Amino acid sequence: MLELEGVSAQYGKRPVLRGVSLKVGKGEVISLVGANAAGKTTTLRTIMGLKEPTAGTIRFAGEDITALSTAERVRRGVTLSPEGRQIFAKFTVMENLIMGGYHRADRNHLQDDIARVLEMFPRLAERRDQRAGLMSGGEQQMLAIGRALVSRPKCLLLDEPTLGLAPIMVEEIEHITRALARSGMAILLAEQNASMALSVADRAYVLESGNLSLEGRAEALKETAEVRKLYLGA
Repeated sequence: MLELEGVSAQYGKRPVLRGVSLKVGKGEVISLVGANAAGKTTTLRTIMGLKEPTAGTIRFAGEDITALSTAERVRRGVTLSPEGRQIFAKFTVMENLIMGGYHRADRNHLQDDIARVLEMFPRLAERRDQRAGLMSGGEQQMLAIGRALVSRPKCLLLDEPTLGLAPIMVEEIEHITRALARSGMAILLAEQNASMALSVADRAYVLESGNLSLEGRAEALKETAEVRKLYLGA
């Protein structure tokens, strides 16, 4: 579904990604694990076209999308739920969800998708007319993911979705991620919380200073000495 081949990126003269290659299949959860400033967010931004790569190729559904605009990538089915949620704080929950369909050609037919999101996130249904900025951090994260889902993604990029959340909310994000994958969606999850990321993933990549240092089945990576020492506190 999604493939990066030798993707590099930099800010000014400072390299941030160095030849990153990874694949995400339909119905897979792939975790991108790494410390702060490892390059996880830059990877997702580059996939979305928010950051221009200096080298490499990005393919989606077999087609080269490296030169496409962000809007065109969204229309083709790639959507980002960004780090820090970045909701519209002064808008209501419903207005935020409607904004998720901004790039859809059928913006007049969003109600079925919004209804499915509200069914998936009952708390959002309860707060549909509330200003988003007045909700808790966990509720805002649900809204950020729900807004992304309204665009009807085939591939969902989740950037640090559990950052700052209570354990019970982390478990809920895990449950939602698994459910979306079971529906056939491809999911690329960038997380500092390695325990959560490796628990929910089918496969995982470890990113260190812009380089992929390890990759493999998530369960197998959890048992490696490097991952246990650096990310699992063992």
